[in-house]
Amino acid sequence: MPSPAGASGNLVARAVETAIASLEDSKAENIVSIDIQGKSPLADHMIVASGRSHRHVAAVADHLLRALKEAGLGTARVEGLSGADWVLIDSGDIIVHIFRPEVREFYNIEKMWQAPDLEDETVH
Repeated sequence: MPSPAGASGNLVARAVETAIASLEDSKAENIVSIDIQGKSPLADHMIVASGRSHRHVAAVADHLLRALKEAGLGTARVEGLSGADWVLIDSGDIIVHIFRPEVREFYNIEKMWQAPDLEDETVH
């Protein structure tokens, strides 16, 4: 019998696979997948992608929400869908950010999360 941690890892992997497949199917651009396990208590994985316009961002988000639900991964929480500049989809184990390109460039959140972990020592 798999351990709870193993089961959780399989669930995260399935959620990431489902999200990336949905984003690719929706023609999202510049998809970046980031493992944040151990870096944040918010989630284990983050995915950042771009849509070409407000309408495309909203359509990509809607398609992703349906894909997660159909895959049995529950109903994700959503923020920003009405404006569709930056939509955040939180399924618990993974967080997906879908941006318009200008907004993504401005916030550049993947750079923050991809930064290497600092040693315990303080660098001056």
